[in-house]
Amino acid sequence: MLIVPAIDLKEGRCVRLWQGKKEKQTIYSEDPLAVARGWVEAGAQRLHVVDLDGAWQGRPRHLGLVEKMAREVDVPLELGGGIRDFSILNKIFEKGIDYAILGSCALSLTFMERACREFGSKIIASVDAREGHVVVEGWEKETPIQASHLAKDLARVGVSTIIFTDVTRDGTLKGVNAEAVRHFVKAASVDVIVSGGISSLEDVKKIAKLTNLGVTGMIIGKALYTGEIELEEAMKFLRGD
Repeated sequence: MLIVPAIDLKEGRCVRLWQGKKEKQTIYSEDPLAVARGWVEAGAQRLHVVDLDGAWQGRPRHLGLVEKMAREVDVPLELGGGIRDFSILNKIFEKGIDYAILGSCALSLTFMERACREFGSKIIASVDAREGHVVVEGWEKETPIQASHLAKDLARVGVSTIIFTDVTRDGTLKGVNAEAVRHFVKAASVDVIVSGGISSLEDVKKIAKLTNLGVTGMIIGKALYTGEIELEEAMKFLRGD
């Protein structure tokens, strides 16, 4: 199982938000490239990068920065935030970024089916939920769609990996909503990467217990930056050291 450090980009900085709210941010670094190198040096095997400005504006704003990041680290990068048409998808892969995360576009099954047909496992769907309902456009727009129902539809059109985020827990250090994760994973029937609220080694252990249901990784953000979770310690636990 992968532990994937999160690098959220806003105005060229590495930040963390509270429940995705743009007005509740903490700046952790003016140098996201150094942050990326640091996580890889600490043992990270993949990095989760979100272009927050892109998510809000509907088009990536940090592609140049993420391209540099992809060149400087020797682990795969997954990028989300404002990826809403095929011209952007092509640009992302041309720049050496390994995976594209589609959130708002995940509501269009026609788009997702074509994306999976053209790019295969390079496409990751992001299903972000608040109290079970999907939220999109930088988590600012709530839909009536049930997250578990969308997961089934995405699996049907060819999506092989979904990132599931409980946005009410994201950036709060309140702990993972294990029951919501379990419910979602059972519905998804594809590989699931869990995100949102992972704030202790106990949370890591809870998620690790869901491996047999199809959980293949977890994204950790704020807890790594505050030191609530030490990356090396969490990875040792998963390896059984």
